[in-house]
Amino acid sequence: MPRTQPVDGFSLAYDRSGTGPAVVLLHGWPGDRGDFRLVAPLLAGAADVVVPDLRGFGESDRHDVDPDDGYSGAAQARSVLGLLDELALGPVVLAGYDIGSRIAQLVAQAAPERVRALVIAPPGPGVGRRALEPAAQAQSWYQHFHRLPLARQLLDGHPDAVRDHLRHFWSSWSGPSFTPSDDDLDRLTAGYSRPGAFTSSIGWYRAGPGILARTLAERAPEPADRLRVPVSVLWPGHDPLFPPEWADRLGEFFADVTLTSLPDAGHFVPLEAPEEFAAAIRTALDGARRQ
Repeated sequence: MPRTQPVDGFSLAYDRSGTGPAVVLLHGWPGDRGDFRLVAPLLAGAADVVVPDLRGFGESDRHDVDPDDGYSGAAQARSVLGLLDELALGPVVLAGYDIGSRIAQLVAQAAPERVRALVIAPPGPGVGRRALEPAAQAQSWYQHFHRLPLARQLLDGHPDAVRDHLRHFWSSWSGPSFTPSDDDLDRLTAGYSRPGAFTSSIGWYRAGPGILARTLAERAPEPADRLRVPVSVLWPGHDPLFPPEWADRLGEFFADVTLTSLPDAGHFVPLEAPEEFAAAIRTALDGARRQ
């Protein structure tokens, strides 16, 4: 298993396949680089596909450090940029969903010259105060729970509890035609239940003021300051965390954005709609070649 040189003490494990222009795929929570096991083979004939485990996930390094230092969005983005530097990748098509989407956006904002295009599934910007609506709060309880010491006490290193916790999200966030297999849940549980692994995986939620505070503080940039990297957004129709109507403000944040609806998919877009995800990446690669 190849690994990067450490950035801030964190080395990333990654898979690499195919040849051509570079594509980097960023997974979500609760997941790992296996989230893209159906997407990567669809791209292998058209791209050099790199799929890392993010800091604190899978086979990448995890450390018991202040989440602000080790697991924030900026920290995760530093590791992704380190990966691009070490493998001499770039500019790349950078794709992700869930926290991988947020990290991809942060990388593009920090180093737009390194990114040909973004292909992302929710979350996207522009949610605003809708995050306070009762239906939204009923779904986002886990974000607050993960910030409590109780989450670590109840879950870290306890395989049965971890499996039940993960199964809840994989079952309740997915679309009506997708059911996670027991084998997949067993594989994730094995990774997430190692001592320290669950705590490192929720470092994203524990960093800074919390996701809700960051969402409420978000402001649309001035038109001249919008991200100019081409962005393709795949928005599922059955994601309880991010309903389709929340896609209405993307143009306030991205200068060049294309929105594609996935009416049958739920939150786990790379696994529920792998062909559509791969097609959006191939379109982004074609667009980059024509530039």
